[in-house]
Amino acid sequence: MKSALVLPMSLGLLAAACGNSSAGEVARTGATRLVSSASPILTVDPVVHWNRILIGIVRTPGAQPATVHPTRAFAMLHAALYDAVNAIDRTHAPYLIGLRSAPRGASQQAAAAAAAHGVLVALYPARSAQIDAQFDQSLTDVPEGSGKKEGIAIGAEVARRIVALRADDGSGAQPPKYVFGTMPGAYQSTPPNFPSQPQFTHWSHVRPFALERADQFRPRSPPPLTSDAYGNAVNELKSLGTAAGSTATADQALTGRFWNGAIQNYWNEIAQTASLLGSLTTAQNARLFTLLNLAVADGVIAFYDAKYAYNFWRPVTAIRSADTDGNPKTEADPDWLPEVGKTAPDPSYPGAHAVISAAAAAVLTDVLGTEPFKFSVTSEVMPGAERSFESLAAAAQEATLSRIYAGQHFRFDLSAGQRLGHEVADLVLDRFLTPRDGADREHD
Repeated sequence: MKSALVLPMSLGLLAAACGNSSAGEVARTGATRLVSSASPILTVDPVVHWNRILIGIVRTPGAQPATVHPTRAFAMLHAALYDAVNAIDRTHAPYLIGLRSAPRGASQQAAAAAAAHGVLVALYPARSAQIDAQFDQSLTDVPEGSGKKEGIAIGAEVARRIVALRADDGSGAQPPKYVFGTMPGAYQSTPPNFPSQPQFTHWSHVRPFALERADQFRPRSPPPLTSDAYGNAVNELKSLGTAAGSTATADQALTGRFWNGAIQNYWNEIAQTASLLGSLTTAQNARLFTLLNLAVADGVIAFYDAKYAYNFWRPVTAIRSADTDGNPKTEADPDWLPEVGKTAPDPSYPGAHAVISAAAAAVLTDVLGTEPFKFSVTSEVMPGAERSFESLAAAAQEATLSRIYAGQHFRFDLSAGQRLGHEVADLVLDRFLTPRDGADREHD
């Protein structure tokens, strides 16, 4: 059975309570406290704090290994945080590590910090000094005593075991060399940068966190090149997503650029905002962020399975080569380029933003409830730019459609991606971190 938490106030109210800070600044700040002239200091929960730290790491040039997708780190971090905190809280089933002898009086904050520290030092050893310092700082307001020591021991043990269980998951494999296709519809290197190799060609072989296998929900094949559905999608994108002479409105063009970053980072920051609005406990945050990042990480594994199963060409190739597709509705434009310039270096079908946004919104809505709330999102790639929404579904839909305005994806890429994201999220929500009854808790 799924549970829901109702958010008690809007982001607009939170922003008002925080003086002159904008809503997006509240969501994106890396500080550990929110200071308001109208309200007391609010200490940021350790789960949110370590989520911010990881976002800071993956945004640092060169910190993230080029062949390891960052969503793996988010899933590992939060799985360890959750199992460590839940070993003390005992309200839900563990993800992987159940420590039945964990003392009730152990500090959840210390356990969360130690779990996060253990995972991040293992994943980013070159940054261990910084992570060590952040760990020490995070423990300064935890009272000395047995509870602190027990919490640290619990977190360290869970982290060690999570890291060990993921050590042979396939993420460290050398990506196989890709051979670009030559037939109409086949994925080819995209202008203007013409990358020599696409990214994450090995990622469908990484062991999922929740799915049984990468192709468990593989979408059906994209429409035939000669179909009306294909022709209509090409013409829509050719008109709306072009860098020159677009028929998109100014707001649509802005939308295409606004979301043109690492979409999982946007959704983790949306979750941070929702957590602050809802005043979630550490245990509630641990569960929320773990469900979110399990679904996102497996969504990435699943969409790379589909991308490299179908090897479907990107819009820039399709439009420039439209005279070869056999579709009377399409016409070639050999100079066409997308609104955002370069194209992501992987096949088009299905769309990554659609998968991740659908999965993320489904998880957050299920856990937090369906009551509308207002919030703002700050762009990862347009400094200072914000967009406001009144529901998670609205943000997910805009993030998805932005890929048409950016010139990156056909509409059928997005439809397939949304279905895939929902299927992954439904499985995660139904089978993982489920509530435990009173009898289960009493016998731990």
